[in-house]
Amino acid sequence: MSVKLVLLKSGESVLTDLKEIVQDEEIKGYVFESPLVAIAMPQNVFLAEGVNKPEKLDIRLESWMPLSIDKRMVVPKDWIVTYVNPIKDLVEMYEECTNGTDGDQVSSTEE
Repeated sequence: MSVKLVLLKSGESVLTDLKEIVQDEEIKGYVFESPLVAIAMPQNVFLAEGVNKPEKLDIRLESWMPLSIDKRMVVPKDWIVTYVNPIKDLVEMYEECTNGTDGDQVSSTEE
């Protein structure tokens, strides 16, 4: 399994088991296996002067295409801005969600 955090042109951050579609030694697109949208929401701490200081992130994973029964989705390469290795906690959340232990949605608070 190669879990990646993929940034799409739409601005969505998708956590998925990413596979390349290669033809004639050229990447034509990608297969997203069990893709989940990663939503990060900062928790703000109010300082004495009323200034917000982000201290923690609430992270929620949701199904990328909740109305589809498909677990594998093909994405054209021109829709991918970049992909990176996610932090360990995010990979664990993804594995927990895709192994069916917690349904289609997982939430966590990261520091």
